[in-house]
Amino acid sequence: MIRMTRLDGTQFYVNAEFIQSVESTPDTHVVLLNGHSYVVQEQDEEIVERIVEYHRGAGPAGSSRPPIALVVGNDDHED
Repeated sequence: MIRMTRLDGTQFYVNAEFIQSVESTPDTHVVLLNGHSYVVQEQDEEIVERIVEYHRGAGPAGSSRPPIALVVGNDDHED
C-alpha cells in the first residue's frame, strides 16, 4: 500500500497493485483498475517513486513478479 494525500489534506492508502495510471494535468489524477479515480496533492513523479519502492519491497527476492518499468508517453504524435 502507498500513502497519498487528497486535496483537502486527508491521507489515505491505495494498493499499488491496482493503480492503472497516474497523470498530472496539472492536478495529479490516480486511476485504479476498477475505474475509481483520485485527485491528490503529490506530483506524478513522487507517486511513481512510491510505486517502485513498493514493488522493490513486496514479495521475497527472486519472486516471479515481472520487473517494473516506467513508461513515459507523449500524446503529441507527428505524422
